[in-house]
Amino acid sequence: MVKNMGNIDRGLRVVVGVFLIILAVTGTIGVWGWLGLIPLGTALVGTCPAYLPFGIKTCKTQPKE
Repeated sequence: MVKNMGNIDRGLRVVVGVFLIILAVTGTIGVWGWLGLIPLGTALVGTCPAYLPFGIKTCKTQPKE
C-alpha cells in the first residue's frame, strides 16, 4: 500500500484520534468518540483511503519500495 500521508498529517490524526477515544472512555461524548479509531488507524498505517481517489498526498517524497 502506498503511503500518502506526511508526518504533520499523521501527528494530527494521532492527537485527534486519541482525544476522541479518551472522551468516549470517560463517557463525555458517548459512543461517537470511538470513531477516533479511524484517524488513529490511518495515521499508524500512513495511508488515507479517502485521499486515494483524489490523488492527494501530504508526504514530501515517495519512498522507494
